[in-house]
Amino acid sequence: MLTRLYNMDYLRGLATFGIMISHYLNWTFGKFSADTLTYRFGICIVSVFYILSGLTLYYVYYDKMIPSKDDILAYYRKRVFRIFPLLWIVTIIALVLSKQMPDFYNLFLNLSGLFGFIKWDTYFSSGVWAIGNELVFYTLFPFFILFTKSHKSLMILLVLISFCLYLYFSFILLKQELTLSDQWRNFVNPLNHIFLFLGGFLIGLFLFNTTIKNSIIITILTIGLSLIIFYPVKGDAIYLVTGVNRLIFTACSFLICISFYKMTFTLPKFIHKPLTLLGEASYSVYLLHPIVYSVTGITLAFSSKHLFHSSEPVRIIISVISTLIISYFVFQYFEKFFINLGRTKMNSTICCKR
Repeated sequence: MLTRLYNMDYLRGLATFGIMISHYLNWTFGKFSADTLTYRFGICIVSVFYILSGLTLYYVYYDKMIPSKDDILAYYRKRVFRIFPLLWIVTIIALVLSKQMPDFYNLFLNLSGLFGFIKWDTYFSSGVWAIGNELVFYTLFPFFILFTKSHKSLMILLVLISFCLYLYFSFILLKQELTLSDQWRNFVNPLNHIFLFLGGFLIGLFLFNTTIKNSIIITILTIGLSLIIFYPVKGDAIYLVTGVNRLIFTACSFLICISFYKMTFTLPKFIHKPLTLLGEASYSVYLLHPIVYSVTGITLAFSSKHLFHSSEPVRIIISVISTLIISYFVFQYFEKFFINLGRTKMNSTICCKR
């Protein structure tokens, strides 16, 4: 029986909260430059999410997945129940808010999850591109286990290919003379991020039985955070995701994930409980915060016109509070239902096989 790693919940919760605040500040004040602290953390948090995702799946599945046909089907079924119900709801709400008739092919790709494989820059709600990437990585994940356990040479080749792709995007495909927004399709390509997910898997593989002193952990974490804050980069955000700069910020993301993974202490209850809950509800927070921000903007615009004027900071505060409250209830009464349904289906399948 695996011990729950609450520190991973802490990181997931902090990362989700950080990306929400980063988005709200950037969307409100329009600062997308490399020297903007919120944007720096936003870029690094994206990497942290992918690394954390690969690491978490390794921790949960590596020992119990052979992988056999039944294992793989059960794993995919569980992922479907975990990801798609809320993704469908958010996609529909985003379309309603846009007041535009969608291209039905693009809608099919989004509802089926195939957009991550085919048209990864075609999505209807902000941030959903990252979910498309995750769906690609989730699909490949059982093969990571299979190659690691039975075909180590193939796994080594896969690691080398993914790292070469990472370097190709960082040093060749993404051009520093163009803005990040001009090259958004290339940036959100899942091949640009697969090394991060695979890197998380490798952290789990090589550090699972390794103990690191808390003093070293704190040092590692301090180095990672300090580089994000103080490393000198200016200009368009493209400079954060290209060249040597990307290597440095990626290293920061790995250091942060390793430090939380190997922490051995638990925070006081008054911090532990909200951070754990935030980590559990992170998927709701991530998907819903752009929707809440849009609805808040519409509501406050109506209020300013007919009732009283409200400022942009008020919109941010209301959006943060509303997102956290709504996400809590969505997680408790919507997400959990489908998570448990996925587990029930999986257990039923196992029992039938026996």
